[in-house]
Amino acid sequence: MLDKGNTGMSVRIEGARVLLGEDVVDTSVTVADGQIAEIGGGPADRGMDGRGLFLAPALVDIHGDAFERQVMPRPKVFFPLDAAILDTDRQLAGNGIATAYHALTLSWEPGLRAVGRGEAFLDALTALQGRLTVENRLQLRWETFAFEAVDLIKRALEGPLLPSIAFNDHTSMTMRDYDVPVQTRLFEHNPDYAVLDPQDPRFVHKTNNNQRAGVSPEEYGALLLDIWKRRPNVPGVMADIAAAGRAKGASMLSHDDTQLETRDYYRGLGVGISEFPMQRHVAEAARAGGDHIIFGAPNVVRGGSHIGSPSAADMVEAGLCDALASDYFYPAMLAAVARLHAEKRAPLSKIWSLVSRGPAVASGLTDRGDIAVGKRADLVLVDWPGGGPPAIRMTMSAGRVAYGAGI
Repeated sequence: MLDKGNTGMSVRIEGARVLLGEDVVDTSVTVADGQIAEIGGGPADRGMDGRGLFLAPALVDIHGDAFERQVMPRPKVFFPLDAAILDTDRQLAGNGIATAYHALTLSWEPGLRAVGRGEAFLDALTALQGRLTVENRLQLRWETFAFEAVDLIKRALEGPLLPSIAFNDHTSMTMRDYDVPVQTRLFEHNPDYAVLDPQDPRFVHKTNNNQRAGVSPEEYGALLLDIWKRRPNVPGVMADIAAAGRAKGASMLSHDDTQLETRDYYRGLGVGISEFPMQRHVAEAARAGGDHIIFGAPNVVRGGSHIGSPSAADMVEAGLCDALASDYFYPAMLAAVARLHAEKRAPLSKIWSLVSRGPAVASGLTDRGDIAVGKRADLVLVDWPGGGPPAIRMTMSAGRVAYGAGI
């Protein structure tokens, strides 16, 4: 095994089937000083046996919030952040993910997604960076009514690992009229947006985030109505956050786009990634506009969206998907690759790009996502027998072995 503590030692991975561009080639790959040094022959200090295994670029997770289960494993039960982050990091490595954007929700809600807890997570993640096995970044998943998060977002943008910014508006989604499906709701700031009647007895049942927030449904509903009063000021705060993101060159995403107006609005702010578009014609408009398009890997694995949004597999086949995110389940990324390949939805190189090069490019990380000389040595060795499910045998992050099973 490669010595994890010695990045100066070169290693040659030998005998694997290697994904190079559009082809799978039997060759060797040499890694030195954290980069891919040579493809083919060449001297190395150590050898690693890749016979019978598949060597590919390591996974890049553009949006994953499964870490929340380590932070709060049961409702209202919070775990120490150091332990939660260290365990999450090891889960990432074991699932072949060498770069992860933790979708850290910054909300006006109390409880799990409160801004104070987000600040504590950022502090803990920063302090632990030297002990983490893969690259742990943040997606600042900002609820646009959470004005209290503005200072934290701007602080995070000054950090050594540039975060991404995702614009979420679950406030308006929750406040929509009862009879409007979530997939067809208007752009949240359209003057004709249909709003619910809070006097309707169904209102208390719609505010179903109370367990996560640690308050009663009645308390949650009262807080929601109070926060809703911020609505006239939301576009101005969004413009401020978008300007801050543009100034730093952060990748920015809009979440759950439902209308062409929604995508046009965010594109005008410099938000170039449509994350989980909820109607096909919105994804088509994103493609026509040169935007990146993200869908959830669990959508592929389960055979469809659990909330009735477009089938991610169909979007892949139609060329309307650039990246698959783990969303809420880290193993879903590799499992989605396997299902798409078994169903022949696209060539293997394009399918694998959905979990490597695609999310890397969308995130502005041009140093990874491919196996090519000079690229960062983020690699995975995969045990993938014909007709069987794939399993990660080794994950390498910047030339260091982050996870190894029998290697």
